[in-house]
Amino acid sequence: MLVKPRTYHALSEINVTNLVDVVLVLLIVFMITAPLLQSGIDVQLPQTTATSDELSEGVVVTITEEGGIFINDVYRPADAWEEELQRAIRKKPGQKGYLRADETVPYGLVVDILTSMKRLGLSDVGLVTRPADKDRQRPRGWG
Repeated sequence: MLVKPRTYHALSEINVTNLVDVVLVLLIVFMITAPLLQSGIDVQLPQTTATSDELSEGVVVTITEEGGIFINDVYRPADAWEEELQRAIRKKPGQKGYLRADETVPYGLVVDILTSMKRLGLSDVGLVTRPADKDRQRPRGWG
């Protein structure tokens, strides 16, 4: 019995339909999940006309209306937040710090945390605010 050798032929067409289907499904999944990844801590920032869009990477300390303290969006108890802040500073020395505080947080608490941030090694600390409404001229409580 004589065995005929196999012959292979080159395919001249590529079917990209399946590839397009997979890419479109991935695009839809990313479009749905991207806003969920950006959900942060709900804080009503104070308004000001002197805002800057020049925010860069750094350590972010957030104080909520209830007095909860978050370091880089991770909750820390009142007795352990300074140690976690110090660890975050040691990871990248020389980075900037940002303080986000709800507008109802007592001024004394904001000053205490700002002082601690500077004492622990963040020499460049900024206060995060939101742009003021155009019709709002004076801060609340100024008459």
